[in-house]
Amino acid sequence: MSHPPAGTAPPQPPAPPSAPAPASAPTATSASAAASASAHTPARRTAWAESVDRLRAGATTEPGRLRIIGAVLAALVVTFGAVTAWQVSDRASAADDVVNRSQRLSADAASIYRSLADADTTAAAGFLAGGQWPRGVRERYERDIETASALLVKAAANSESSASAGRHVRTLNEQLPVYTGLIEQARANGLQGLPLGGAYLRYANDCMRSRLLPAARALYDAETERLGSDYDDAKSWPWLALGAGGLALGALVWAQRRDYRRTNRVFNPGLLGATAASAVVLLWLATAHAVAWSGLNTSYEDGARSLRVLNEARITSLQARGDESLTLVARGAVLNDDGEDFYETGYGSAMDELAGDDNGAGRGTLLGNAALLADDREGTHPVRTGVDAVRDWRKLHREARATDENGEYEEALKKVIGSGGETTGKQFDEVDASLETALAHEQREFRRAADDGRGALAGLPAGAAVLALLGAVGGVLGIGRRLSEYR
Repeated sequence: MSHPPAGTAPPQPPAPPSAPAPASAPTATSASAAASASAHTPARRTAWAESVDRLRAGATTEPGRLRIIGAVLAALVVTFGAVTAWQVSDRASAADDVVNRSQRLSADAASIYRSLADADTTAAAGFLAGGQWPRGVRERYERDIETASALLVKAAANSESSASAGRHVRTLNEQLPVYTGLIEQARANGLQGLPLGGAYLRYANDCMRSRLLPAARALYDAETERLGSDYDDAKSWPWLALGAGGLALGALVWAQRRDYRRTNRVFNPGLLGATAASAVVLLWLATAHAVAWSGLNTSYEDGARSLRVLNEARITSLQARGDESLTLVARGAVLNDDGEDFYETGYGSAMDELAGDDNGAGRGTLLGNAALLADDREGTHPVRTGVDAVRDWRKLHREARATDENGEYEEALKKVIGSGGETTGKQFDEVDASLETALAHEQREFRRAADDGRGALAGLPAGAAVLALLGAVGGVLGIGRRLSEYR
């Protein structure tokens, strides 16, 4: 056994390993390191942010740019087609309302007014004829009342969208039985030869003037206003569709120019097809709407305006005829505020409004305006015939009034409602027939022009939608061809 050399310290036993520090009590150094590592760990990004980054990165490459261009072109062309179909459908619907709804309702309202005025005029003529109305007079009165009643039922069924029209229809429905009841009272008293019959006739006329005719006129004005609104809707230009078409075409031209500058290829068949389809839709839209606007404008200027003036002229002539008859019925018993015969003054005012003085219907009178609005001989001839009849009517009326003022009532009556020779009744019938002929002609003119305008829009909504889809497909295929070069 060997011994360590003298003077050397003996070796020390190795120190036992130190126990590990508890996990729950980290040292200051390890906590600091953990905090530093946590501070440098990036936060988790959202899927949206990562998608945006990928899109941004893809957009920096040519394939990525082409995909974006293709999507934008397809969206613009499809939007153009959709907006065109929407706006043209709205205008076609408004044009259809002009022809098949609002103009017919306006015409029906005018017929209600005319039928009521004619019934009142006929009733006065029947009363003048004596207790027993002539058969033709009775039938005409009953036909007028039946026509007005039937048209009121129709107007009530079509006035749901207009509160004012519905209110006027209710007034007419309430007051018409009151009026017919007063007429029957007048007729019954007239049959017995009682003077009270004339009073009932005046009450009936007052009901017609103060309640029925104002309500009928207001209904006519309401329906005519609706017609004007439909005209405005049908004729308004589809600016949104035109703007969308211009934007789509501009984008397609830019895309083809860009493709040419990068590839030196003159044509891209897909983009060229998309451009052609969009150009066809835009040209079709502009042309069709221009034709529709022209046709509808013609139907308004040469049809609707003439119809309104002629309707007013016919109604005014009826009022004049009624006042003429009531002048003889009342025999000066009804005076206005100036102490003048109420009905004779009304007759004079109506005739002045209808045709002015005896020199002919001048500008500003109803028949004068009707002649100016008529644009062909078929329209002007009946109006001129009516003007001549009004002149003769006035002449005979003055003779009848002079005869009546001389105390020859029966002779004056013959000049107004006589069955033979020249009478004011015969001239009135000629005026009414002339205006009816002119109305029928202008109604045909209106319908022809309005149908032309409405027909110009036919097929455009569906055609625009189909061509827009084809254009979008062509644009996508054109861009796809370029993308295939990068695979």
